This record gives sequence, C-alpha cells and structure tokens, in this order.
Amino acid sequence: MAEYRSKQEVLDKARELADLIAETEEVDFFKRAELQINDHLRTQEIIAQIKKLQKEAVNLKHYQKTEALKETDAKIDALQDELDDIPLVKEFKQSQMEVNDILQMVSNTISNTVTKKIIESSGGDVLKGTTTKNPFDHC
Repeated sequence: MAEYRSKQEVLDKARELADLIAETEEVDFFKRAELQINDHLRTQEIIAQIKKLQKEAVNLKHYQKTEALKETDAKIDALQDELDDIPLVKEFKQSQMEVNDILQMVSNTISNTVTKKIIESSGGDVLKGTTTKNPFDHC
C-alpha cells in the first residue's frame, strides 16, 4: 500500500527548499547588491524622482493632459536610462535575473517530476507524456 504525504509535510519540505535557496551564492549576492543600492545616494535620488514623476503621470492621465503626460513619460524614460547605466544597478538586475532563474528551474523540476510520477504510476508512456487511458475518452 502506498504511503501518502500530508499537505503539511509537503509545505514543510517546501520551506526547507526555500531555506536552501536563500543560502545560495546568487541570493547572497542579490541581498548585498540591494543593500549597496539602498546606500547609493545617486541611485536613491533617481528612484525618488521617478516615483514622483510616476505619480504626476497618473494625475496627468486622469485629467487627460496628453502633451504634459508625454513630456513626463519622456523624463521618466530618461531617468530610467540613467539608472540602468549605473554599474551597481546593472549588477543588481543581473543578480535578480539569476535568482529568478533558480526559482524557475526549481518550479519546472517539481512540475516535470510530478508529471513523470503520475504517468509512471498509471502505467503510461513517459516519452509520449500519456497515461494509460483517458477516462473521458468515451464521453
């Protein structure tokens, strides 16, 4: 007879996995880069300006001030370009992508493994990705 796992056991293992991920070099680099950005004066000034202009853009859009909105959007784009050119920001964004890649790999691995286990336990064909027989075929 098969041994079943509770949802709580699965969640506990997920938390263990999250702890492992949080201890990777990529996550550590991400955290350090974030702290450096928070301490980088010019970066914080640009972010504050962008946030202010974004609020202004929302108001301009609400009052249908299209020309002023275009100017504000252009200012936001210029500031965003300036922000993206800061090496520290580039490093932060790269580390963010690496952490997201790890999370995506883990998610895909879990999904693919569960699917494979379902196919195998039902006597299906893993290569074709099919279980033995679809119970809804006769409908």
